[in-house]
Amino acid sequence: MIDLRSDTVTRPTPEMYEAMCSAPLGDDTIGLGDDPTVHKLQDMAAERMGKEAGLFVPAGMMGNLLAVKLFVRPGEKVVCDYRTHAYKTSALAMAGANSVSLHGNRQGEMDLDELSAVMRPNPYGPSARLLILENSSNGAGGTALTPEYISRVAGLAHSRDIPVHLDGARLFNAAVALGVDVRKFTQHVDTVMFCISKGLSSPAGSLLVGPEDLILEARKQRYIHGGSMRQAGILAACGIVSLEKMVDRLADDHANARLIAEGLADIPGVSVDLDLVQTNLIWFDIAGTGISGDAFAGRLHERGVWLLALGPTTIRIATHKDVSRADAIAALGIMREVIGELT
Repeated sequence: MIDLRSDTVTRPTPEMYEAMCSAPLGDDTIGLGDDPTVHKLQDMAAERMGKEAGLFVPAGMMGNLLAVKLFVRPGEKVVCDYRTHAYKTSALAMAGANSVSLHGNRQGEMDLDELSAVMRPNPYGPSARLLILENSSNGAGGTALTPEYISRVAGLAHSRDIPVHLDGARLFNAAVALGVDVRKFTQHVDTVMFCISKGLSSPAGSLLVGPEDLILEARKQRYIHGGSMRQAGILAACGIVSLEKMVDRLADDHANARLIAEGLADIPGVSVDLDLVQTNLIWFDIAGTGISGDAFAGRLHERGVWLLALGPTTIRIATHKDVSRADAIAALGIMREVIGELT
């Protein structure tokens, strides 16, 4: 089976399994908080992102939720692109925040003039209290927001005393794609969440990093929302391997995604914007083939390839460490054959 549904399906590496077995453990709940492996991962995460402190959380959803709760009171507004994961999921609703979503361009970038307008103080109702950016932008096709863009947008928000949270679920993909240190993205924002459970291949977990006082408050909120774990060092040990060993190899996933995307672009009836294939994600449309997304995904599953149909004819593919170049070539060949059969 070639699983292209998501980079969340990655399996731990042999080194991660070894690290789980040998990790020093403690209790990471708020009353004790003495798991040494969790502390090591949190310190590593903060250092890599250029921030004061870090907090290990079970999932990116919780990391984003905690960030919103740090800055936004119920009823106040969060500004983001309409494709932002926090907007499309329940993170904002769970925090009791209202949202103002803007239609950014095809790269996932919001217009600065529109941002300036929605971030003006509102004397008659709730004002904007937080700006959320997502990098890479899943909904825009896995595109990477540049450090220059983030600097401009964050500068505008900060001029209005509005903090900026960066949803960096796939932030290392963006850094590898653009060939820059990840701190080029994070130096202009207040808090950052990034996942270790996607392309970095840990079995679970994300990190929220930022100023020490905010992370201390986030730790309390993590406890309130059921995110504290006991011997969490078993999972944190994998995250340490992720940060030490799994970042540079993301370039392989990007190359495999590019290979598949270029092959898809040559198939009649398939529409894929190659300019947007910058990381490990491929969004494409098969409307021109006359095949439905569900029919396409179903036939491919029978042939040993899994992918996601995210609309009537919209398909998403994600490459990851468990998809080799040979797998990418084989999957492309099977997709070409299935389209031929169904048309």
